[in-house]
Amino acid sequence: MEYETKTPAYSTGDQNSFGWTTARSRWPIIITQAIDDAYRSVASCEDPEKHDEGKKIVEELARLKYEIQHDRALTPIRDDGYPDVAIYNKELEALGNPTWLNVQWLYCECYLFRRISTSFSLSKHWKNYDVFARQKINTFRSSRPAVLELAARYKELVTQIKNNQGSSPDEEADKILFMEMCEVCLWGNATDLSLLTSITYEDIQKLQGSKARKAAEENILINDLPAAYELLLQAKKGAKKYRQVDIVLDNAGFELYVDLILAGYLLSAGLATNVVLHPKSIPWFVSDVLPSDFGSLLNALASPRHFYETPTEEDELQNKTPAPLSDKEADELSFLFQEWSGFHTEGQLRLRPNRFWTHPGSFWRLPHEAKELFEDLKESELVIFKGDLNYRKLTGDANWDPTTPFTQAIGPLGPGSGVNVMALRTCKADVVVGLKSGEDERLREQEDGGEVSGARKWAWNGKWAVISFSKGT
Repeated sequence: MEYETKTPAYSTGDQNSFGWTTARSRWPIIITQAIDDAYRSVASCEDPEKHDEGKKIVEELARLKYEIQHDRALTPIRDDGYPDVAIYNKELEALGNPTWLNVQWLYCECYLFRRISTSFSLSKHWKNYDVFARQKINTFRSSRPAVLELAARYKELVTQIKNNQGSSPDEEADKILFMEMCEVCLWGNATDLSLLTSITYEDIQKLQGSKARKAAEENILINDLPAAYELLLQAKKGAKKYRQVDIVLDNAGFELYVDLILAGYLLSAGLATNVVLHPKSIPWFVSDVLPSDFGSLLNALASPRHFYETPTEEDELQNKTPAPLSDKEADELSFLFQEWSGFHTEGQLRLRPNRFWTHPGSFWRLPHEAKELFEDLKESELVIFKGDLNYRKLTGDANWDPTTPFTQAIGPLGPGSGVNVMALRTCKADVVVGLKSGEDERLREQEDGGEVSGARKWAWNGKWAVISFSKGT
């Protein structure tokens, strides 16, 4: 806490904060879904010892839900052998042993998922079980229309890039293409599972696809993509042999898919020679990427017909048969698998998990708590932070004046840090910085924008986005 901003953080006890709604409505639903998933796995378990251990985990999750709904005090994380236990518990003590419904929102939400993880990590048979994996893969399956559309576009694009190698570059066209790819990556966050607690698969499909992206362009409140492109372009022109881009990942499923679309494009276009992906180390905020999610996605693309044409349990219950893929669609998905697995095999596309990403505090602590990681990021041409949670952590989830410059709000990662930062974020929480004077007020005046209540409700639903850049020099 000593390295955090002094600007007050948002709290679950503030009725005007989305943290209030999150703690009282979203968290119980998330835990209920986790209980249902674990119960299904336990029910089908034939090993008596594993079955009994699974039942105890389900009971622990039920008690966790009870604690939240009855506003009990947060209790210390049990020691499961990882060093972040001490970090969580020291901070809990410093917060004065608060209750669930009146505590710093960012800390408490991280604490919640760390508690869920502990129930599994302390077990013998369930240590590596991801209680959210079933949701993540099912939601990716439901994204089929957008997945197929982007696969076709990607194959066409990469083929074009390869055919044009050696010819004179069209920098304006390249810039537009870069911006389009990043915007695809931006709106992939529209399928954040921790927020989609009651949405249908039909709704998810409406959030994706090219028409949805075009309609949403006017909702990007800050767009610093030209500055980020210029940075990568100048590095390419400088003929640096090794040019790395890092992507601090957010959600699995369709969002990871579009992250890989961006990564593959950067490598194919020569805007990077290497891309490093930073997943989480434990199941996190329902849908965040684990290394296993990367493998699951590649496996789906390796056998696209099997993945998309095999009925799910829900399909069988409803007597549904998925439509078969056309030969063209299967070929385009296989092309993606060949491209991405090839980059991975050659070491140009790598995963680098780090426990720091699931610590309770903000990224203001990065230079002090994860010095080796910080030094690695300084070697990158550009570090892209995906999604709402990473933005909250960059800015300390603090109640900044919305006109505060992004470069100021990210503190130790701003100018002078040596880290070039770009945040791609659809707004799903209160904190927002870098807006023009009067912009927040204008948005609050819109329908459901929050003016009457005093809350910044316009920033809660993912309709608006910001693409913010900070040069490290």
